[in-house]
Amino acid sequence: MKYDISEVFAPKLFSTLRKYTRAQFAQDALAGIIVGIVAIPLAIAFGISSGVGPTEGLVTAIIAGLLIALFGGSKVQIGGPTGAFIVIIYGIIQQYGLMGLTIATVMAGILLLLMGFAKLGSVIKFVPYPVIVGFTAGIAVTIFSTQMNDFFGMGLHDVPANFVDKWIFYVKHFSVNWWALAIGMFSLLVCIFMPKLTKRIPGSLAAIVFATLAAWLLKTFAPESWGIASLQTISDLYELPHGIPAPHLPEMELQEGETFFTLIQKLFPSAFTISMLGAIESLLSAMVADGVIGDKHNSNTELIAQGIANIVVPFFGGIPATGAIARTMTNINNGGRTPVAGVIHAIVLLLVLLLLGQLVGMIPMACLAAVLIMVSYSMSGWRTIRGLIKHPTRDLAVLLITFFLTVIFDLTVAIEIGILLALVLFLMRTNEETHIRTFHNEIDPNEDTDVQSNLEHLTIPQGVEVYEIDGPYFFGIANRFDDVMSRVSGKKYPIRIIRMRKVPFVDSTAMHNLEMLIQRSHREGITIILSGVKEHVHKQLLKGGIEQMMEPKNICPNIHVALKRAEELVKERA
Repeated sequence: MKYDISEVFAPKLFSTLRKYTRAQFAQDALAGIIVGIVAIPLAIAFGISSGVGPTEGLVTAIIAGLLIALFGGSKVQIGGPTGAFIVIIYGIIQQYGLMGLTIATVMAGILLLLMGFAKLGSVIKFVPYPVIVGFTAGIAVTIFSTQMNDFFGMGLHDVPANFVDKWIFYVKHFSVNWWALAIGMFSLLVCIFMPKLTKRIPGSLAAIVFATLAAWLLKTFAPESWGIASLQTISDLYELPHGIPAPHLPEMELQEGETFFTLIQKLFPSAFTISMLGAIESLLSAMVADGVIGDKHNSNTELIAQGIANIVVPFFGGIPATGAIARTMTNINNGGRTPVAGVIHAIVLLLVLLLLGQLVGMIPMACLAAVLIMVSYSMSGWRTIRGLIKHPTRDLAVLLITFFLTVIFDLTVAIEIGILLALVLFLMRTNEETHIRTFHNEIDPNEDTDVQSNLEHLTIPQGVEVYEIDGPYFFGIANRFDDVMSRVSGKKYPIRIIRMRKVPFVDSTAMHNLEMLIQRSHREGITIILSGVKEHVHKQLLKGGIEQMMEPKNICPNIHVALKRAEELVKERA
């Protein structure tokens, strides 16, 4: 089959510009400006909480947002840093430094590119919902725990990355800066109640504006005896440049006996986690957007765009990026309908970085903590979890295991084990849904679709047994079917018909077991007849050499021919 690159990589920007109008540009421009303003506090907060800084968050939102808009497979996707990455980024920096984060992000970008070019976009969508809810809720709890230091103004350094150790550290060194707590509580209340007053102004943006103004007034006019100088702002902790940093690589610091290749090996699980998170979050965001605007995104193109963004961004000091559901919905709700809105959103963020750096530096850290506490609450999905309690116990078990693994261990372990558990449960369910039935005397035509309706019950000749596999014939069922066949005495049933009319596919284990069954049956003087084999399954049997092991007459199109053939063999044996 010829590989068509246009099916895999077809950016929506180029197709939408063919019929672009001035009226649509006006809508996209307004949406881009609004979503750019909304993205400012989130980009800054995500950058700081990830362990890098506000500039890195803004740079990521600018460059990744631009590249995802230019090359993405969705008309309205807005890309940038998201809360889902905070935990994994912080852990990588703690263990491997900024160079480790750069390498892991570039590797994740390459993996996303490979997923897109391998046409795996549709496959990624099948990650089970309980797994997604479990690790999203776990991320929310972890983000919440990382904000306690700034929210209470404890001023702690070298806080452990591990959830349990972090809370032990908090308890041992707990203190309260009342100015920080007051600003944090005020910001939290603004985030909560602003949406109830107006939907036009995001609560996070209003909180940052009001809290920054309050902090400036207090620092300017309050007497020193009030202790307002202890209230930390962004500029107290980070240096804010006035533009996009030049492309560069962090200094590489390898441990004794470590090589660049061994570092890549160590970072691969983290890179895989980043790529999976990016793929899942961006495609979920694109799917939600499709439902709202009545469009259909190209999932493979979207993965390629995410890959390009994550390969480029690290060289400017940025962090992993993906499609952001909240910002994408803000774009849609304000009239954005083409990738032009995403481009304008990136330009707005660039202007903020170039012109408003000093104002950004005045934002209180406690205010950003409050914004991220609200982000963690929105991510927690507690209503979804409450609803899933009524679902099958297995789904709830997968959700809870994924959740606790995310919180107690890390996201890499949670995703790997969560997906593995979901796969095991899927195989168990498939195994339960596939039935093996045995017929000895007759077959009721009223229950069968391949039996002629004008016939009465079909009689099975003496010495013939009919087995029917109802469902996929893969390794779990293959072994169960092999056990069933092994328990039957060869002398009693010298001819066995295996009905495969309801077998949609066979895997290599089933092929091997069928081969072993035919060989064993030959040794025991038993004849195997296959009935109702579908065309594509028949081709697999032919490729696997199964057909060569049997007489062509013993592979029958339906049960009538199979029973007639069995009757002939019974007469030959008589």
